Amino acid sequence: MASSDHLLDLIRSMPDIHGLLRASFEFDIERKGCGDGLGLASGEPLEPIAGDFTGGAYFLCAEKGGRRAVVFASSEGAGGLIADDLAGALEVIIGLAWQDCLGFSGGGDLEVMQTSAQHLETRLIRANPEIAEERARVAAALSLRVLPVSDLVIRLHAAASRTEPEYVVTGDGDLFGPPFGEYPEPRHGGWR
Repeated sequence: MASSDHLLDLIRSMPDIHGLLRASFEFDIERKGCGDGLGLASGEPLEPIAGDFTGGAYFLCAEKGGRRAVVFASSEGAGGLIADDLAGALEVIIGLAWQDCLGFSGGGDLEVMQTSAQHLETRLIRANPEIAEERARVAAALSLRVLPVSDLVIRLHAAASRTEPEYVVTGDGDLFGPPFGEYPEPRHGGWR
């Protein structure tokens, strides 16, 4: 598995892959300032590595066992662990509408997340028919795997479930909320 530094260097060195990550997957390494002033409640520092369109930020945690976990903090005050390393996080980011999957998780229910993920995947394909090709291009360039949505949901659920106590995000003395949203589907109209 490639190190976090190696993956970030690869992204920086390939403008087309950086552009795809930014445009199609909301992982922009030029938006590192989004998470200024955030850390972990444990006191461990966070290293900002990318941001999304809404002001959310991706961070690398301190190295443990040769790996650096990845935490995400949304601009709405929710956050938590998304993967044990950057390669795993990028596989989730390119393979799944992961933020909405967590948001429509019924409080962290794996079955609800699986259902939400399938609906979100259908919507994503409808909005961007080229998404499978884009995923394959990014994965090939970064030596990542393109995994089935159901497998990615299991991985994301397992990581997010381990957010407390070690990976709780804090900023200005306030703890961020858990990564799991309470609703099982969009409130207005459901999964039409």
